[in-house]
Amino acid sequence: MAETRDLTALIEREGDGYVSLCPELDIASQGDSVEEARRNLEEALQLFFETASHTEIEERLHSEVYVTRLNIRLA
Repeated sequence: MAETRDLTALIEREGDGYVSLCPELDIASQGDSVEEARRNLEEALQLFFETASHTEIEERLHSEVYVTRLNIRLA
């Protein structure tokens, strides 16, 4: 059975498309829609795990990533 890992996907609009980022590994992709950007990021991550050595994965992996919202008062 294949190992699985939960990772974060941050997706934001950029110009006419969307950029997706996995902050745990600093791997990014893009797409014309949110879903396409998500699928492309999944593919980029799968390719990374297929080709990277165990050492490279451990060196790049940020095991603690926190996503939160801030409310900042503007002057």
